[in-house]
Amino acid sequence: MNVLLWHVHGSWTTSFVHGRHRYLVPVTPDRGPYGRGRARTYAWPGNAVEVTPEELGRAEVDLVILQRPEELELAERWLGRRPGRDVPAVYVEHNTPKGDVPDTRHPMADRDDLLLTHVTHFNELFWDNGGTRTAVVEHGIVPPAVEWTGELDRLAVVTNEPVRRWRVTGTDLMPRFAAVAPLDVFGMGVTGLPDRLGLPVDRLATHDDLPQDRMHVEVARRRAYLHLCRWTSLGLSLVEAMAMGMPVVALATTEAVDAVPPDAGVLSTRVDTLVEAARWLAEDRDAAYRLGARAREVTKERFGLDRFLADWDLIMEEETCASR
Repeated sequence: MNVLLWHVHGSWTTSFVHGRHRYLVPVTPDRGPYGRGRARTYAWPGNAVEVTPEELGRAEVDLVILQRPEELELAERWLGRRPGRDVPAVYVEHNTPKGDVPDTRHPMADRDDLLLTHVTHFNELFWDNGGTRTAVVEHGIVPPAVEWTGELDRLAVVTNEPVRRWRVTGTDLMPRFAAVAPLDVFGMGVTGLPDRLGLPVDRLATHDDLPQDRMHVEVARRRAYLHLCRWTSLGLSLVEAMAMGMPVVALATTEAVDAVPPDAGVLSTRVDTLVEAARWLAEDRDAAYRLGARAREVTKERFGLDRFLADWDLIMEEETCASR
């Protein structure tokens, strides 16, 4: 198939474009949010091709993947066809609801012209989807090329914009963990975090927007993965860390409760419990290895790329066949 989708979430899109289709990724001269084109810090295969808005008007498109409400109007304008009416459409919801939870209405609620697909069962449960047909396709990842070594008794955190998002990303909790083990924070918009938290760089170091392969190498050297998000969809960085064989210390919130079994890490809503777990793993590399080995097994079974792509193939086939 020829599948139109915007480059919105780098890690998820990296997995998605590893399928057997041709993926049309809009690109604009400014490479802004609606025309980023191919990823530059992720490895994408050649079947993900950049197309301009002008080229889309002449392109053969079998299916549109929508990820933001405004893409409905954008796709109609650029394609000259209405998603869900003139060309099949699937809307992918990556995020947990915001606002009046659990009564937050999804922007695609009560539509009969598309399939609303969530990336976690938690998200499907908490969004008010109205009468729109829904499905869940859990994450699948391209396996990281490195394995956990854990030679550094430090904790790895992968997060984006922790200063702006603050309580959502659990940024306010970081000093409590930095007191028992130094933190390395990777992601976009992490520069300036030590100053904002009042921590010296020997207790919290930042690594801003590294290419994915370099980030994986560095994360794998840390003793454990720290996941402090209070309210988020299941982060692919968490799944990638588990796939490397890293033990997890995480807030027992949203989908993490179901994704991380008790023998692969420590989950709790009691921060003191997690702080003590971080101390334990920083001091006991053998225990970290045992938990991480189980994390790797779980990830292979549940978040494999082949399963993810097969689930999406089934959805895309059903949606395109139904429109004929």
